[in-house]
Amino acid sequence: MTLVTGASGFIGGHLVQKLTSLGERVRCLVRRQATLPPGAEVAYGDLTSGQGLGDALRGVDAVIHLAGVTKALRPKDYDTGNVQGTETLARALAGHPVRLVHVSSLAAIGPSSAGAPVTEDAEPHPLTSYGRSKLASERVVRRLIPDAVIVRPPVVYGPRDTDVYQLLKSISKGLVLEISGGERWFSAIYVEDLAEGLVVARNSPRSAGRAYFLAYPKPASWSELSGIAARLMGRTPRVLRIAPGIAHAVGFCAELWARASGKPGIVSREKVAEAQCMFWTCDTRRATDELGFEARTSLEAGLARTLAWYKEAGWLSY
Repeated sequence: MTLVTGASGFIGGHLVQKLTSLGERVRCLVRRQATLPPGAEVAYGDLTSGQGLGDALRGVDAVIHLAGVTKALRPKDYDTGNVQGTETLARALAGHPVRLVHVSSLAAIGPSSAGAPVTEDAEPHPLTSYGRSKLASERVVRRLIPDAVIVRPPVVYGPRDTDVYQLLKSISKGLVLEISGGERWFSAIYVEDLAEGLVVARNSPRSAGRAYFLAYPKPASWSELSGIAARLMGRTPRVLRIAPGIAHAVGFCAELWARASGKPGIVSREKVAEAQCMFWTCDTRRATDELGFEARTSLEAGLARTLAWYKEAGWLSY
């Protein structure tokens, strides 16, 4: 049986669907009532306190750890959700013959330079509180469970995503916002490909103690993404380029609003700093060579499926 943490989230939901479609037994660790795919067991617990974790792990031979914090009001909230929660889980697993797949992020390593995609062994230089917390959680895992598998996805998109959706929503309304300063490149992976890759990483005997970037092999530019999405939606959006100073001011105002409302958003000064980097690209050859895994869904094919889902769900109209 496989335990999935963060099963009620965007990636977690797709992973549970993948596992149940393979006829596997899946248990989902959630903190509260959540909508989960048919066939999945539910275990209630909390990774911060460890409450319910013993029962959740009973009879489990693999854990795919997705739970974490991607948006927060304060840096310490990232540490609580990503570092402390991971340490609680790792300590509960230490000494037991359970395969752990820890899902980290490209943000833990940081952007690439001079157009060369970063490799798994690159010296980490995270830019944000989120990235630093993901790197710290990786180090906790390596210290307590040396044989764990670490997977670092870059941008993840697909049906039910709410982050890339904000960009697509703007395009559907005829507007593309960009920070001035030139073209910027990124690696990405369609969420169903990532779910497949996580299963492969869990199953492969070669993955023990290793780290992998899982992404579509060919990086893309943000203007390429915008152009493909606009064509698929039949839009000709206006491009509005914002000076970096103005973008930082917008990020600061967004932080003030988030604190006033008590709800963290996707815009902040750290996010603006990330968006200004020219290259967020990663090398996927290790996953291909060692796991035999290669993400198959191109950006255009993935966006077409994603936009079709948004339209059918009523999230977008075009």
